[in-house]
Amino acid sequence: MQEKDRVFVLCDQIRETAFAIHKYLGPGHLEKVYENALVHRLRKLNLNVSPQHPLQVFDEDGFALGEYFADLFVEGILIVELKAARTMADEHIAQVLGYLRAARVEHGLLLNFGAGRFAIN
Repeated sequence: MQEKDRVFVLCDQIRETAFAIHKYLGPGHLEKVYENALVHRLRKLNLNVSPQHPLQVFDEDGFALGEYFADLFVEGILIVELKAARTMADEHIAQVLGYLRAARVEHGLLLNFGAGRFAIN
């Protein structure tokens, strides 16, 4: 399976798993609870999941500027950022885009467990 196809399969697996978690837990928990649940269930699917994965940010000359921590890094190809907010905000999307640039990764998901309705971007 090509990496591009693999990413789409992963996105489907994560979306379905996250939706099931939201259906079971509902809104109102801390982000960390949803993160732990998603890590647990994705690992049960035999996926390689790295929680709180460090991402270095460099200046144009290679100088290290700082470090981010992506909520999840799945199979070494997909960044997953979780939120437990009432609504998605532009800052959340900007955060994921920054993570993608910093990690030089092409694909990411933004999941919000905090609203009455599960949201994914």
